[in-house]
Amino acid sequence: MRVNDYRFRDVWLVEAPVRPVFAALVDLAAYPEWWPDVRSVRQVADDTAELLCRARLPYELRITMTRVEENERDGRLLVDLGGDLEGSLGCLLSAQDGGTRLDITQHVVVHKPLLRLLSPVAAPVFRANHALMMRRGRRGLAERVGAVTGR
Repeated sequence: MRVNDYRFRDVWLVEAPVRPVFAALVDLAAYPEWWPDVRSVRQVADDTAELLCRARLPYELRITMTRVEENERDGRLLVDLGGDLEGSLGCLLSAQDGGTRLDITQHVVVHKPLLRLLSPVAAPVFRANHALMMRRGRRGLAERVGAVTGR
């Protein structure tokens, strides 16, 4: 794997039913309302939106998300990513212990020049920044769907 390739796997447990969790995830326009690191969303086409993201580190990522699969019955979401990152993001939702389990996988190649340059030495910091963003996303999603507490 090249130094500017990143693979992430996250598991979120949210104490809410699958249906409202799925609905919140497919409503990209509302992400800035509940996910503090998603600063803005602009609809580009029917199946494509551009997100501007920034977590703790002082850089923004402009990411284009294009829907590949949206299957509520099977709890599957898949998007292609473009812009500062290229790759894919998938999510499998399943009912678990009265709530929802989200298995999230991402594989991206960094295209943003500064991040490509810094990846050989800063990859652990970038991974920590990603982990922070994901924790805040899980918390925000749990609040959005009215979960008592996100686990």
